Amino acid sequence: MKKFLILYGLFVIVLLFGCKNNDKEDPEKILQQPPFNVLTDSIQQFPDKPELYLKRAVLLSQNDMHELATADYRKLWELNPIPPVAMHYVSNLLLANKPQQAIDLLKECKAKWPDYGDLHRRLAEIYDQIGEGQKAKQELDEWVQQDSLNFEAWYEKGLMLVKMGDTTAAIQDLEQSWALQPIHYNGLALASVYAATHNARALEICDQLLAKDTTAATNDVLYLKGRYYSDIKEYDKARALFNECIRRDWKFADAYIEKGIMLYEQKKIDSAIDVFAMAVSVANRNPDAYYWLGRGYEAQGNREEALLNYQRAAAIDENFEEAIEGIRRLKNR
Repeated sequence: MKKFLILYGLFVIVLLFGCKNNDKEDPEKILQQPPFNVLTDSIQQFPDKPELYLKRAVLLSQNDMHELATADYRKLWELNPIPPVAMHYVSNLLLANKPQQAIDLLKECKAKWPDYGDLHRRLAEIYDQIGEGQKAKQELDEWVQQDSLNFEAWYEKGLMLVKMGDTTAAIQDLEQSWALQPIHYNGLALASVYAATHNARALEICDQLLAKDTTAATNDVLYLKGRYYSDIKEYDKARALFNECIRRDWKFADAYIEKGIMLYEQKKIDSAIDVFAMAVSVANRNPDAYYWLGRGYEAQGNREEALLNYQRAAAIDENFEEAIEGIRRLKNR
Protein backbone atom coordinates (compact mmCIF):
# COMPACT_ATOMS: atom_id res chain seq x y z
CA MET A 1 0.00 0.00 0.00
CA LYS A 2 2.84 2.41 0.89
CA LYS A 3 4.56 1.64 -2.41
CA PHE A 4 1.31 2.34 -4.26
CA LEU A 5 0.88 5.72 -2.54
CA ILE A 6 4.44 6.73 -3.41
CA LEU A 7 3.94 5.73 -7.05
CA TYR A 8 0.58 7.50 -7.14
CA GLY A 9 2.15 10.66 -5.68
CA LEU A 10 4.89 10.57 -8.31
CA PHE A 11 2.27 10.10 -11.03
CA VAL A 12 0.33 13.16 -9.83
CA ILE A 13 3.50 15.28 -9.70
CA VAL A 14 4.49 14.22 -13.23
CA LEU A 15 0.97 14.86 -14.47
CA LEU A 16 0.80 18.33 -12.92
CA PHE A 17 4.27 19.22 -14.13
CA GLY A 18 3.37 18.06 -17.60
CA CYS A 19 0.15 20.11 -17.62
CA LYS A 20 1.99 23.20 -16.44
CA ASN A 21 4.57 22.87 -19.19
CA ASN A 22 1.90 22.24 -21.81
CA ASP A 23 0.11 25.42 -20.75
CA LYS A 24 3.31 27.41 -21.14
CA GLU A 25 4.17 25.84 -24.49
CA ASP A 26 0.68 26.05 -25.97
CA PRO A 27 -1.01 29.37 -25.18
CA GLU A 28 -3.59 28.79 -27.90
CA LYS A 29 -4.81 25.76 -25.99
CA ILE A 30 -5.39 27.90 -22.93
CA LEU A 31 -7.29 30.51 -24.91
CA GLN A 32 -9.62 27.83 -26.28
CA GLN A 33 -10.57 26.71 -22.77
CA PRO A 34 -13.06 28.25 -20.32
CA PRO A 35 -13.33 30.99 -19.22
CA PHE A 36 -11.41 32.44 -22.20
CA ASN A 37 -12.97 30.47 -25.04
CA VAL A 38 -16.06 32.65 -25.50
CA LEU A 39 -13.95 35.78 -25.96
CA THR A 40 -11.50 33.89 -28.17
CA ASP A 41 -14.37 32.87 -30.45
CA SER A 42 -15.59 36.46 -30.57
CA ILE A 43 -12.10 37.71 -31.43
CA GLN A 44 -11.86 35.22 -34.27
CA GLN A 45 -15.16 36.53 -35.64
CA PHE A 46 -14.40 40.22 -35.06
CA PRO A 47 -10.58 40.57 -35.03
CA ASP A 48 -10.66 44.37 -35.30
CA LYS A 49 -12.76 45.05 -32.20
CA PRO A 50 -10.38 46.45 -29.54
CA GLU A 51 -12.85 46.01 -26.66
CA LEU A 52 -12.70 42.21 -27.07
CA TYR A 53 -8.94 42.16 -26.61
CA LEU A 54 -9.28 44.35 -23.52
CA LYS A 55 -11.88 42.04 -21.97
CA ARG A 56 -9.77 38.95 -22.59
CA ALA A 57 -6.60 40.65 -21.37
CA VAL A 58 -8.30 41.66 -18.12
CA LEU A 59 -9.64 38.12 -17.67
CA LEU A 60 -6.20 36.64 -18.28
CA SER A 61 -4.64 39.00 -15.75
CA GLN A 62 -7.30 38.11 -13.20
CA ASN A 63 -6.13 34.50 -13.61
CA ASP A 64 -2.45 35.50 -13.17
CA MET A 65 -1.65 34.87 -16.84
CA HIS A 66 0.09 38.19 -17.40
CA GLU A 67 2.37 36.93 -20.17
CA LEU A 68 -0.61 35.82 -22.25
CA ALA A 69 -2.42 39.05 -21.47
CA THR A 70 0.54 41.00 -22.88
CA ALA A 71 -0.23 39.82 -26.41
CA ASP A 72 -3.80 41.06 -26.12
CA TYR A 73 -2.71 44.43 -24.76
CA ARG A 74 -0.21 44.73 -27.59
CA LYS A 75 -2.96 44.07 -30.14
CA LEU A 76 -5.29 46.46 -28.32
CA TRP A 77 -2.60 49.14 -28.52
CA GLU A 78 -2.15 48.51 -32.26
CA LEU A 79 -5.89 48.88 -32.86
CA ASN A 80 -6.49 51.81 -30.53
CA PRO A 81 -3.29 53.74 -29.73
CA ILE A 82 -4.56 56.27 -27.19
CA PRO A 83 -3.14 57.23 -23.76
CA PRO A 84 -5.69 55.33 -21.58
CA VAL A 85 -4.93 52.12 -23.52
CA ALA A 86 -1.23 52.76 -23.05
CA MET A 87 -1.74 53.02 -19.29
CA HIS A 88 -3.49 49.62 -19.25
CA TYR A 89 -0.68 48.14 -21.34
CA VAL A 90 1.98 49.61 -19.03
CA SER A 91 0.31 48.12 -15.95
CA ASN A 92 0.31 44.72 -17.64
CA LEU A 93 4.00 45.00 -18.57
CA LEU A 94 4.85 45.72 -14.94
CA LEU A 95 2.83 42.70 -13.78
CA ALA A 96 4.71 40.64 -16.35
CA ASN A 97 8.00 41.97 -14.88
CA LYS A 98 8.93 43.97 -17.96
CA PRO A 99 9.68 47.45 -16.56
CA GLN A 100 11.99 48.49 -19.40
CA GLN A 101 9.32 47.76 -22.00
CA ALA A 102 6.88 49.81 -19.90
CA ILE A 103 9.37 52.69 -19.80
CA ASP A 104 9.93 52.51 -23.55
CA LEU A 105 6.18 52.58 -24.20
CA LEU A 106 5.67 55.57 -21.94
CA LYS A 107 8.51 57.44 -23.65
CA GLU A 108 6.89 56.71 -27.00
CA CYS A 109 3.61 58.09 -25.66
CA LYS A 110 5.30 61.20 -24.28
CA ALA A 111 6.61 61.99 -27.76
CA LYS A 112 3.05 61.79 -29.10
CA TRP A 113 1.20 63.41 -26.20
CA PRO A 114 3.66 65.59 -24.25
CA ASP A 115 0.87 67.32 -22.33
CA TYR A 116 -0.69 64.13 -20.95
CA GLY A 117 0.29 64.42 -17.29
CA ASP A 118 -0.35 60.83 -16.23
CA LEU A 119 2.51 59.71 -18.49
CA HIS A 120 4.97 61.72 -16.38
CA ARG A 121 3.44 60.39 -13.18
CA ARG A 122 3.62 56.78 -14.31
CA LEU A 123 7.18 57.08 -15.58
CA ALA A 124 8.24 58.61 -12.27
CA GLU A 125 6.54 55.79 -10.35
CA ILE A 126 8.37 53.13 -12.38
CA TYR A 127 11.74 54.85 -12.06
CA ASP A 128 11.15 55.06 -8.31
CA GLN A 129 10.22 51.37 -8.13
CA ILE A 130 13.40 50.28 -9.91
CA GLY A 131 15.59 52.50 -7.73
CA GLU A 132 16.14 55.33 -10.21
CA GLY A 133 15.17 58.17 -7.89
CA GLN A 134 16.94 60.93 -9.80
CA LYS A 135 15.22 59.95 -13.06
CA ALA A 136 11.90 59.94 -11.23
CA LYS A 137 12.58 63.44 -9.92
CA GLN A 138 13.62 64.65 -13.39
CA GLU A 139 10.35 63.33 -14.80
CA LEU A 140 8.34 65.23 -12.20
CA ASP A 141 10.47 68.35 -12.73
CA GLU A 142 9.54 68.21 -16.39
CA TRP A 143 5.87 67.81 -15.50
CA VAL A 144 5.72 70.89 -13.26
CA GLN A 145 7.64 72.92 -15.82
CA GLN A 146 5.11 71.99 -18.49
CA ASP A 147 2.07 72.52 -16.26
CA SER A 148 2.97 74.80 -13.38
CA LEU A 149 -0.67 75.28 -12.35
CA ASN A 150 -1.30 71.57 -11.89
CA PHE A 151 -1.53 70.96 -8.14
CA GLU A 152 -1.20 67.19 -8.61
CA ALA A 153 2.16 67.61 -10.34
CA TRP A 154 3.53 69.63 -7.41
CA TYR A 155 2.03 67.12 -4.98
CA GLU A 156 3.68 64.12 -6.70
CA LYS A 157 7.01 65.94 -6.84
CA GLY A 158 6.74 66.83 -3.16
CA LEU A 159 6.12 63.20 -2.21
CA MET A 160 9.11 62.11 -4.28
CA LEU A 161 11.32 64.62 -2.50
CA VAL A 162 10.09 63.30 0.86
CA LYS A 163 11.24 59.83 -0.20
CA MET A 164 14.59 61.26 -1.24
CA GLY A 165 15.00 62.92 2.17
CA ASP A 166 14.93 66.51 0.88
CA THR A 167 12.45 67.86 3.41
CA THR A 168 12.99 71.55 2.64
CA ALA A 169 12.31 71.15 -1.09
CA ALA A 170 9.42 68.78 -0.38
CA ILE A 171 7.73 71.39 1.81
CA GLN A 172 8.12 74.03 -0.90
CA ASP A 173 6.47 71.84 -3.53
CA LEU A 174 3.70 70.63 -1.24
CA GLU A 175 3.01 74.22 -0.21
CA GLN A 176 2.70 75.08 -3.90
CA SER A 177 0.22 72.24 -4.38
CA TRP A 178 -1.75 73.36 -1.31
CA ALA A 179 -1.81 76.97 -2.55
CA LEU A 180 -3.16 75.91 -5.94
CA GLN A 181 -5.80 73.51 -4.59
CA PRO A 182 -6.16 73.19 -0.81
CA ILE A 183 -7.78 69.77 -0.45
CA HIS A 184 -7.55 66.94 2.01
CA TYR A 185 -4.79 64.71 0.67
CA ASN A 186 -2.20 67.34 -0.23
CA GLY A 187 -2.92 69.22 2.98
CA LEU A 188 -2.49 66.08 5.05
CA ALA A 189 0.79 65.29 3.27
CA LEU A 190 2.09 68.80 3.89
CA ALA A 191 1.02 68.78 7.53
CA SER A 192 2.70 65.38 8.00
CA VAL A 193 6.04 66.72 6.77
CA TYR A 194 5.78 69.74 9.05
CA ALA A 195 4.79 67.51 11.97
CA ALA A 196 7.85 65.31 11.40
CA THR A 197 10.02 68.41 11.88
CA HIS A 198 7.98 69.59 14.92
CA ASN A 199 6.91 72.71 13.03
CA ALA A 200 3.70 74.27 14.37
CA ARG A 201 2.62 75.00 10.78
CA ALA A 202 1.34 71.40 10.89
CA LEU A 203 -1.35 72.47 13.36
CA GLU A 204 -2.41 75.41 11.16
CA ILE A 205 -2.97 73.16 8.17
CA CYS A 206 -4.75 70.52 10.26
CA ASP A 207 -7.12 73.16 11.62
CA GLN A 208 -7.83 74.41 8.10
CA LEU A 209 -8.63 70.86 7.02
CA LEU A 210 -10.91 70.36 10.00
CA ALA A 211 -12.68 73.65 9.24
CA LYS A 212 -13.38 72.40 5.71
CA ASP A 213 -14.72 69.08 6.98
CA THR A 214 -18.50 68.89 7.05
CA THR A 215 -18.78 65.19 7.87
CA ALA A 216 -16.91 65.24 11.18
CA ALA A 217 -15.04 62.15 10.00
CA THR A 218 -11.47 63.33 9.45
CA ASN A 219 -9.87 61.04 11.99
CA ASP A 220 -6.55 61.07 10.16
CA VAL A 221 -6.22 64.83 10.75
CA LEU A 222 -7.02 64.52 14.47
CA TYR A 223 -4.59 61.60 14.68
CA LEU A 224 -1.83 63.68 13.09
CA LYS A 225 -2.44 66.49 15.57
CA GLY A 226 -2.23 63.95 18.37
CA ARG A 227 1.08 62.66 17.03
CA TYR A 228 2.41 66.21 16.88
CA TYR A 229 1.50 66.96 20.50
CA SER A 230 2.83 63.59 21.65
CA ASP A 231 6.16 64.22 19.92
CA ILE A 232 6.58 67.58 21.67
CA LYS A 233 5.56 65.98 25.00
CA GLU A 234 2.24 67.82 25.40
CA TYR A 235 0.64 64.60 26.53
CA ASP A 236 -2.71 65.93 27.77
CA LYS A 237 -3.53 67.48 24.38
CA ALA A 238 -2.34 64.34 22.60
CA ARG A 239 -4.42 62.06 24.82
CA ALA A 240 -7.56 64.09 24.19
CA LEU A 241 -7.07 63.86 20.43
CA PHE A 242 -6.36 60.12 20.44
CA ASN A 243 -9.44 59.57 22.63
CA GLU A 244 -11.52 61.58 20.17
CA CYS A 245 -10.22 59.42 17.30
CA ILE A 246 -11.24 56.29 19.21
CA ARG A 247 -14.61 57.77 20.11
CA ARG A 248 -15.30 58.38 16.42
CA ASP A 249 -13.96 55.01 15.32
CA TRP A 250 -13.43 52.37 18.01
CA LYS A 251 -11.48 50.22 15.54
CA PHE A 252 -8.86 52.89 14.84
CA ALA A 253 -5.86 50.77 15.89
CA ASP A 254 -3.20 53.44 15.25
CA ALA A 255 -4.84 55.77 17.77
CA TYR A 256 -4.69 53.04 20.43
CA ILE A 257 -1.06 52.30 19.59
CA GLU A 258 0.06 55.92 19.74
CA LYS A 259 -1.85 56.46 22.97
CA GLY A 260 -0.15 53.38 24.39
CA ILE A 261 3.30 54.53 23.24
CA MET A 262 2.71 57.84 24.96
CA LEU A 263 1.87 56.02 28.21
CA TYR A 264 4.89 53.76 27.73
CA GLU A 265 7.18 56.78 27.39
CA GLN A 266 5.71 58.18 30.59
CA LYS A 267 6.63 54.88 32.34
CA LYS A 268 2.93 54.08 32.89
CA ILE A 269 3.53 50.50 31.79
CA ASP A 270 0.40 48.82 33.17
CA SER A 271 -1.84 51.41 31.50
CA ALA A 272 0.15 51.14 28.28
CA ILE A 273 -0.31 47.35 28.22
CA ASP A 274 -4.07 47.76 28.65
CA VAL A 275 -4.19 50.13 25.64
CA PHE A 276 -1.97 47.91 23.47
CA ALA A 277 -4.20 44.96 24.34
CA MET A 278 -7.17 46.98 23.08
CA ALA A 279 -5.29 47.65 19.84
CA VAL A 280 -4.76 43.91 19.40
CA SER A 281 -8.42 43.20 20.08
CA VAL A 282 -9.65 45.65 17.41
CA ALA A 283 -6.96 44.80 14.83
CA ASN A 284 -5.63 41.29 15.37
CA ARG A 285 -3.56 41.39 12.15
CA ASN A 286 -1.69 44.57 13.05
CA PRO A 287 1.98 43.67 13.74
CA ASP A 288 2.69 47.02 15.45
CA ALA A 289 0.01 46.31 18.05
CA TYR A 290 1.61 42.98 19.00
CA TYR A 291 5.11 44.46 18.94
CA TRP A 292 4.21 47.24 21.34
CA LEU A 293 2.30 44.85 23.56
CA GLY A 294 5.52 42.85 23.65
CA ARG A 295 7.48 45.97 24.56
CA GLY A 296 5.07 46.64 27.40
CA TYR A 297 5.38 43.12 28.79
CA GLU A 298 9.17 43.22 28.47
CA ALA A 299 9.29 46.50 30.41
CA GLN A 300 7.06 44.86 33.01
CA GLY A 301 9.47 41.93 33.28
CA ASN A 302 7.06 39.39 31.80
CA ARG A 303 9.53 37.68 29.45
CA GLU A 304 7.17 34.90 28.34
CA GLU A 305 4.35 37.22 27.21
CA ALA A 306 6.83 39.63 25.63
CA LEU A 307 8.41 36.86 23.54
CA LEU A 308 5.01 35.53 22.51
CA ASN A 309 3.89 38.93 21.21
CA TYR A 310 7.16 39.62 19.41
CA GLN A 311 6.69 36.26 17.69
CA ARG A 312 3.13 37.16 16.71
CA ALA A 313 4.32 40.45 15.23
CA ALA A 314 7.06 38.69 13.25
CA ALA A 315 4.63 36.02 12.04
CA ILE A 316 2.42 38.72 10.51
CA ASP A 317 5.35 40.72 9.11
CA GLU A 318 8.40 38.55 8.54
CA ASN A 319 10.50 41.68 7.81
CA PHE A 320 9.66 43.38 11.12
CA GLU A 321 13.25 43.93 12.25
CA GLU A 322 12.42 45.35 15.68
CA ALA A 323 10.21 42.36 16.51
CA ILE A 324 12.89 39.93 15.29
CA GLU A 325 15.48 41.74 17.41
CA GLY A 326 13.12 41.47 20.40
CA ILE A 327 12.85 37.70 19.89
CA ARG A 328 16.61 37.39 19.59
CA ARG A 329 17.19 39.54 22.66
CA LEU A 330 14.84 37.53 24.87
CA LYS A 331 16.02 34.14 23.66
CA ASN A 332 19.64 35.05 24.35
CA ARG A 333 18.99 36.00 27.95
